Amino acid sequence: MKGLPTLTSFYIITALILSIAFLGCAKNDNAGLTITNGVLSVGVEIGYPPMEYYDTDGVTLLGFDIELTKALADKLGLNVKYIDTSWEGILPGLDTGRYDIAVNVTIIPERQKNYNFTKPYINSSIAIAALKNTYVKFNRPQDIAGRRVAYQGGTTAQYFTENIMEQGYKIAPFSYDKIINCFDDLNLKRIDLVVVDNIAASHYVNKVDSSFEIVWEGQSDEYIGICLKKGNDTLTSALNNALDELFKDGTIQKISMRIFNTDFVTPVWE
Repeated sequence: MKGLPTLTSFYIITALILSIAFLGCAKNDNAGLTITNGVLSVGVEIGYPPMEYYDTDGVTLLGFDIELTKALADKLGLNVKYIDTSWEGILPGLDTGRYDIAVNVTIIPERQKNYNFTKPYINSSIAIAALKNTYVKFNRPQDIAGRRVAYQGGTTAQYFTENIMEQGYKIAPFSYDKIINCFDDLNLKRIDLVVVDNIAASHYVNKVDSSFEIVWEGQSDEYIGICLKKGNDTLTSALNNALDELFKDGTIQKISMRIFNTDFVTPVWE
């Protein structure tokens, strides 16, 4: 017959029970915050450098949004999981609960009616790219009239192009699933111009192919945020707090400098 536990043993057992209970509580701090406990799932269209794209090995994810979401997940004590999705399926994926958030989404009133957004974390502008020595620098966006114009479907570049067409200017529009295909066909002279945000345009002009140039660039008035399912206020608030922390500790500025060689983020908080 085993004897009764000593007082010391009682204290040890009690301490172990309390430790286990504490750990259990700690693990559940974020319970219910995301679709899968402990995981921030991110809907992302991989193939939009320098925001999100694969390294040359075809496996490693690179880009501003990749580093940003990893930093956000770390702040929230979560792991991160990326779900590659076509751009046109990004917002419907939120509706059906495929993932918690979608990144690199321009904040516009039409989208705000149907989705939650965090505060913007970066801003950009519409730009027009062409092959060097093909055109003189444009004076206004309407100068794309009479050209074969490419853009990624479902983006603000498409809305921008369609708006000019609605003003009565004749344009031959070409919609692509991926921005890389726009620039590939520009290089092959199948189209004349690419309408895209200035961040992506600068990447292609300065890092991908020196035969491209930006012929027109608008004002930096396109604010980009993290998009969530409508009514997901708890996670929206948590992400906003984490974004503030990343700005205050300088993390987000360092990511911007590392990816873009420019601080695109500070003006958004000022």
